[in-house]
Amino acid sequence: MRRLALSALITLALDQASKLGVIHLVGLRERGEVNVIDPLLNFRWAENRGMNFGLFYSEADLGRWLLVALALLISGWVIHWVRQNQFGTWAQVSAGVLVGGAIGNVIDRLAYGYVADFLNMSCCGIENPFSFNVADVAIFAGALGLVLFTGASGGNKAAKAGPKRRKTP
Repeated sequence: MRRLALSALITLALDQASKLGVIHLVGLRERGEVNVIDPLLNFRWAENRGMNFGLFYSEADLGRWLLVALALLISGWVIHWVRQNQFGTWAQVSAGVLVGGAIGNVIDRLAYGYVADFLNMSCCGIENPFSFNVADVAIFAGALGLVLFTGASGGNKAAKAGPKRRKTP
């Protein structure tokens, strides 16, 4: 479980540092947009009061608190699930990355009332209207890692041991 905790802390630190950097050092909130590697990577300020891509957008405080509670419940459940099943290294790291990202967005909701999104990627003549952040990437990568690394061959010690055989007298 140390791997889960360490990966969660690293993810959380990267997320919060990136947000503080673009908010305070770059001044993105005031500037609105900064072309980094146009059009592949741009910083575009967005205040997300919903979930990914603004789903379940809500100006009401109730919506914010429901999303905070949901993120904390899911994070707690993931930690419990990984602990109970004794998953291997990569599943623990994936869980930590997911939890670190979720907690990063919870901190935003508590501190600002919204999630600070700023990464925007477009390519090949297709303009992406959405912004996201490091926490969003972490949540997606962590969930994908859990899918990949928690199956029968994904590190579950009980699954690797195989079925228990009964001794015959």
